[in-house]
Parts: sequence; C-alpha cells; structure tokens
Amino acid sequence: MTAATATAKLSAGTWAIDAIHSSIEFSVRHLVVSKVRGHFTSFSGAVVVGEDGTPSVTAEIDIDSIDTRNEQRDAHLKAADFFDVERFPTATFASTGIREAGDNYVLDGVFTLKGIAKPISLDLEFNGTNPGMGHGEVAGFTASVVLNRKDFGIDIDLPLETGGAVVGDKVTITLEIEALKQA
Repeated sequence: MTAATATAKLSAGTWAIDAIHSSIEFSVRHLVVSKVRGHFTSFSGAVVVGEDGTPSVTAEIDIDSIDTRNEQRDAHLKAADFFDVERFPTATFASTGIREAGDNYVLDGVFTLKGIAKPISLDLEFNGTNPGMGHGEVAGFTASVVLNRKDFGIDIDLPLETGGAVVGDKVTITLEIEALKQA
C-alpha cells in the first residue's frame, strides 16, 4: 500500500487539528539522569488531502504557551537563552512529502524554530478515522521526532562539574493529533 493509498482513507479536503483533543509534548535530559517533560498548550494546523489522496500538513505552535509545570523554568525557556519568545513567538512545520515505513509512515517537512528552518522527518502512525460524535468525521495520528536543540539555535551550555550538562541536546517531541474534517 502506498502512502497516497493509505491516506485515501481520509476523504479529500481539509482536516483541521483539534487542539482540545490533541497534544504536543516534549522531553529532554536533565542533570544527565532524568528527563524534564513539558507541552505546548496553544497550536493549530491542518492536513489537506488532495483529490488524488496526496496529503500535506501545516502546523504552527505558540512557543509562549510552553508549560513544564514550573513557572520559573517556563520563564527561563521563554527568554533569549532558549526560545527567545519575544523575537520568535511561533514555530512552524510544513510537510514536503510522506513515505512508507513498514506499517507506518515517515512525514518529511521543514520545521522552523527561532527563525532557523531545517528539514526533519517524523515517524508517523495513522490511527484511522471515526464518524465522530455529531460534529463530523475525525482522524487520528501519532508522530514523533528527536531533534537536537542546538540545530535550532538553542545552544546554551550549562556544563556540570562532574561531566555532562544540566540540559541535554536531544529533545524528543511526541504529537497526538486528532483532526476534524471541515465542511
């Protein structure tokens, strides 16, 4: 089955990301031995499926909506040391293609963070569609990617005396997306 065939299960048109039933979460090493987790509370996007079944995906994340359950840490993450939210309030993703990977897919695209655009590839699972609960058909997706924060200009170094760093370089991003078919 090709990626276009699999997404043909999605009818042509626009499927808007339902932020209430979706999440964008991340984790990063802290003090070498544990992970700090967080999420973004404000984001939007859409999956547009062409008549031939070819999908494209766009998304925007409000970086100021970062939440790690610690106000002091969130304020530092929003500052120039990390995301520099004042200058770069949003991150964006625009797909460039989709390809098969066994039973799942790889969603290729360009991710822009802190004004730096880089190609990335997300592991993607299509969870299917459902008639919904009276508000229209929904589709579900799970995606993940590991990014190096330094590739996007978040290059603050906080070394530990015993080796390693306060914050790791690799950031795992996990998305659980529910999209609603637009009329």
